[in-house]
Amino acid sequence: MNKVCKIVAINPGSTSTKIAAYENSTEIYSQNISHDADVLKEMGEVQNQLSYRKDTVIKALEGEGISLKDVDIFVGRGGGLVPITGGVYKVEEGLLDHASRGMSGQHPAQLASQICDLLVKEYGGCAYVVNPPDVDEFEEIARVTGLSDVYRESRIHTLNQKEVALRYCKMKQKSYDQCNLIVCHIGGGISVTAHRQGKMIDSNDIINGDGPMTPTRAGALPTVPLLKLCFSGKYTYKELYSRLSKDGGLIDHLGTADAREIEARIREGDSYAKLIYDAMIYQIAKNVGSCACVLKGKVDAIILTGGIANSKYLVGELKSYIDWIAQVETMAGEFEMEALAAGALRAYSGEEEALQYTGIPVWSGFAK
Repeated sequence: MNKVCKIVAINPGSTSTKIAAYENSTEIYSQNISHDADVLKEMGEVQNQLSYRKDTVIKALEGEGISLKDVDIFVGRGGGLVPITGGVYKVEEGLLDHASRGMSGQHPAQLASQICDLLVKEYGGCAYVVNPPDVDEFEEIARVTGLSDVYRESRIHTLNQKEVALRYCKMKQKSYDQCNLIVCHIGGGISVTAHRQGKMIDSNDIINGDGPMTPTRAGALPTVPLLKLCFSGKYTYKELYSRLSKDGGLIDHLGTADAREIEARIREGDSYAKLIYDAMIYQIAKNVGSCACVLKGKVDAIILTGGIANSKYLVGELKSYIDWIAQVETMAGEFEMEALAAGALRAYSGEEEALQYTGIPVWSGFAK
């Protein structure tokens, strides 16, 4: 593109809203706006936060002297949709309707598309969402479990997973839809995903309890001992859910989710901290091996991303398990805001076709 395209990216989280402004792919401003948790709680349902979050975004951008009338694209993380294939989606009425209803459950991410739409109506431009959390590209065989009424669903760090995969392929002058990759997002949550020719065909579920333990989550557990724990009378549903999904993993064992603190304890000779941290690494490696099997051994690269991929200790230990499978590339950190801007720019420039949200789930059950 000869034109400099001005982009605003919006990514609402539970108690914060990330915003960033770009000129093409160059970031000119970014901020993570913290919200008062009590104020959000008073609003009740997530949908009730829409006007508040929109006004916060406008105030922050105008405070930096960014003219919203000059913005070409407003792009959001997306959310609240039925299961869809990955890509860049136009913000249209059907998508907005489902986002406002939170079809995949209530989460602030559902506000992103709606904020973008309101800004377009007020200031002009166009709106997209990019690889929202609702992306589900699993093969049918990956969904099957040992119980006929329980199946596996795709809940992955989709936005960052897709972005680092695209970046790697561009760096190697390859096409994403012609590569087989294993991407490990290693942060507070951990997703280890098999990417085959542009689709995320299998992964662990980062929400419902699957895969390696993480700094905050218990991961996969033996079924019968967990069942006994459920009926032990020691926990309410809410308490046990919190232990599994928010206070499990490293927190449950070591009292902290801070990998830097744990590594410092290891250097000081804490043998239990080393055992637990190494066990997390071991479990990540086992999931990488599983993905290698899914890809039938045809793996072009393994990519390590997420905040904890900055750890030389973790990367070194993990490589010792998996570097025989394929070349290991480290792309530490998260690239969510950059991913939003890059995806929107691809669609706006015609490099990638913008998709239309149909409201029809890509998968809605097994044909029996």
